Amino acid sequence: MRLFVSEGAPGSLPVLAAAGRAQGREELLISTVGPEECVVPFLTRPKVPVLQLDSGNYLFSTSAICRYFFLLSGWEQDDLTNQWLEWEATELQPALSAALYYLVVQGKKGEDVLGPVRRALTHIDHSLSRRSCPFLAGETESLADIVLWGALYPLLQDPAYLPEELGALHSWFQTLSSQEPCQRAAETVLKQQGVLALRPYLQKQPLPSSFEGRAVSNEPEEEELVTLSEEEIAMAVTAWEKGLGSLPPLRPQQNPVLPVAGERNVLITSALPYVNNVPHLGNIIGCVLSADVFARYSRLRQWNTLYLCGTDEYGTATETKAMEEGLTPQEICDKYHAIHANIYRWFNISFDIFGRTTTPQQTKITQDIFQRLLTRGFVFQDTVEQLRCEHCARFLADRFVEGVCPFCGYEEARGDQCDKCGKLINAIELKKPQCKVCRSCPVVKSSQHLFLDLPKLEKRLEEWLGKTLPGSDWTPNARFIIRSWLRDGLKPRCITRDLKWGTPVPLEGFEDKVFYVWFDATIGYVSITANYTDQWERWWKNPEQVNLYQFMAKDNVPFHGLVFPCSALGAEDNYTLVNHLIATEYLNYEDGKFSKSRGVGVFGDMAQDTGIPADIWRFYLLYIRPEGQDSAFSWTDMLLKNNSELLNNLGNFINRAGMFVSKFFGGCVPEMVLTPDDRRLLAHVTLELQHYHQLLEKVRIREALRSILTISRHGNQYIQVNEPWKRIKGSEADRQRAGTVTGLAVNIAALLSVMLQPYMPTVSATIQAQLQLPAPACSILLTNFLCTLPAGHQIGTVSPLFQKLENDQIESLRQRFGGGQLEESLELKAKAPPKPAVVEAMATAGPQQIQVLTDEVTKQGNIVRELKAQKADKNQVAAEVAKLLDLKKQLALAEGKPLETPKGKKKK
Repeated sequence: MRLFVSEGAPGSLPVLAAAGRAQGREELLISTVGPEECVVPFLTRPKVPVLQLDSGNYLFSTSAICRYFFLLSGWEQDDLTNQWLEWEATELQPALSAALYYLVVQGKKGEDVLGPVRRALTHIDHSLSRRSCPFLAGETESLADIVLWGALYPLLQDPAYLPEELGALHSWFQTLSSQEPCQRAAETVLKQQGVLALRPYLQKQPLPSSFEGRAVSNEPEEEELVTLSEEEIAMAVTAWEKGLGSLPPLRPQQNPVLPVAGERNVLITSALPYVNNVPHLGNIIGCVLSADVFARYSRLRQWNTLYLCGTDEYGTATETKAMEEGLTPQEICDKYHAIHANIYRWFNISFDIFGRTTTPQQTKITQDIFQRLLTRGFVFQDTVEQLRCEHCARFLADRFVEGVCPFCGYEEARGDQCDKCGKLINAIELKKPQCKVCRSCPVVKSSQHLFLDLPKLEKRLEEWLGKTLPGSDWTPNARFIIRSWLRDGLKPRCITRDLKWGTPVPLEGFEDKVFYVWFDATIGYVSITANYTDQWERWWKNPEQVNLYQFMAKDNVPFHGLVFPCSALGAEDNYTLVNHLIATEYLNYEDGKFSKSRGVGVFGDMAQDTGIPADIWRFYLLYIRPEGQDSAFSWTDMLLKNNSELLNNLGNFINRAGMFVSKFFGGCVPEMVLTPDDRRLLAHVTLELQHYHQLLEKVRIREALRSILTISRHGNQYIQVNEPWKRIKGSEADRQRAGTVTGLAVNIAALLSVMLQPYMPTVSATIQAQLQLPAPACSILLTNFLCTLPAGHQIGTVSPLFQKLENDQIESLRQRFGGGQLEESLELKAKAPPKPAVVEAMATAGPQQIQVLTDEVTKQGNIVRELKAQKADKNQVAAEVAKLLDLKKQLALAEGKPLETPKGKKKK
């Protein structure tokens, strides 16, 4: 066989990706030809891609070539894949051709490009979400995935055209784009030029007529309702009519909460925050708030749920903080544990237990796991070179040492990591090291330490992951991080430190050492449960009956997905291991990072002083939750989301629905006589409710929040179209219609109050109090939309739920929490080493750092292009261009390339 492809021909992308599946099945020669070369002798116009079969026949349809390769690999055809291919040819390609033409040939940007294809992208996203499968036709990659990926890649490889709210599409696209055959195909066809590589091809295409002159709208398209079958409508109406009678009895509350045989037992943990600092908004959304949403949802589903967390109190950081504040480590822990507890209480985090790791139970359980590992041969001793301060007469833990970074020259690098370049450091590598306590220069000496033999446990870990990951809800970043550690091969890890503040090591000769915090911190979940109930083993040594969900930011993944599982597997004591590891990316603050010392960003103890209620903070953090990629907190965006989504959409609908009942019907829910349109609305609300359930069951927290807002928009549209305020003044039929619309609207409001409960518990309770929602309906959320406020139900007093955020209020808060970023930048510049040192450091950059810089260059390039397209202020453009040039310089150094001398502009 011979496959003919061409650089810049979009059809070559999917066929090259599909060809990877056929490798080794038959001999395949791939030839790159020019776009004008006639490969098929009987065609009058050039055509690529083309597959010439050994029989002499030709295939020159992209999907036909891809299908041939898939069939060679043993793939079996199915109807769903054929439906997707038909949709791709008839619906996606015309829209995509228009979008690419506008972008590449006409130079348009933003919504002009996204407009034609937005509906198609939303369709793919909804299909992936509703089926709750990672791929278009099921659990495994199919022909449809490769054909659609190849069609979409030229556009969606620019993040600006992959809408953030389409999370399922984002995850699907990232999964396929990270596969080696797809990466090779993209490199071959686009040649690192991105979508501009398609320009010669697209310039020869006619202007897409079906989209010519189409008006581009900025209005959200969620209001457009999908077509429903009569059966779906009838089922929704039947469920509605059963009302409160279909609710199951409430689960009896236990204290303590313990697993129950035959029930779904859900154990939820959020990463233990370090006790010695105050959590910022990124810490809060990364673990405790995300876990709280899922815990509240689990309880609404009547699952037997235990949610726990606590402060991580041992380690160097605590000793350091104690010295800084002139307190003992225990006093520091007591002080900051109370601060953490108060912050989470204000944010309405519904822990069943909020404990701490400085307990006798922590010592007992950690030492037991260690002893079991030791007796089974998974711990060994080795000598470690360490810095010792002769003046203080002790070995110095990493954070008790400061010096000059060996990589970038930063003068205040810690003994474990440089805060400027981010590289991990071995303390003995520091130049000009100093003891942080007495400022004397330490010396290098040997010390005996204990190591966990991870290579010996690697096979057990692989086997456990092989059973756990399929069908689980581990986030893609968690899977990637663990696989990357395994790909490089596990190394032994030191599990002891020369400290006093920690869990003692129960071994002769190690009396002056403690366990390293990364070994015993995750055991804190177990000990916190043991302090809650003496029957803790029913949760933690019961993998057959317990479903463990663990929430964290991505930097904690190795400890939860690798270190603790290895320790538990090696201990051979039937420990419950994580079933679903939920990791977020990072939340940044405006254009930078959170910094307590420099007053940059909002920290937990400050949020309550802003005058903005906790539920508004919860809503916005969950709305921007960094699920698939890093996101940023923005004061301007917070104002917009509060005023548009909460005030004008959700609050407006719920308030109107309740006010109509009070004003027109004396506070009594009127009779409802459903029309066919009403029945369809019931079915649409039911469908969106089921979508909400599907998303939250998969822990897609941010996307599920969109379902609430979508139902609210449907409700607003329903009221607006039917105008009950006018009909109430009309004939008897009009008054009856006003009653039906009002009754149905107030029941939608009641449903929203329950769906909101995981996200905004105080607002949820307020709505339920205003509507006097019956108690059972407040605590259970079924998958069907029920009539919970029947005709004759008396509601309470209705009042507005949200307040408008004003520009001057937000600007004042931005100024208050934005201090110090400029000073930080100047400080780092002042401390920057001579340029040769930078070149030396950057020349040793690894692939991960290069990828980060590449992404930053792309992102900054998009910012510059947008500003130029908007004809922004020249000074603003110049500042952003300077940032872009600086990033490009860093990237060139990282890649080991010589820096280009800036060229002057050519005269025209």
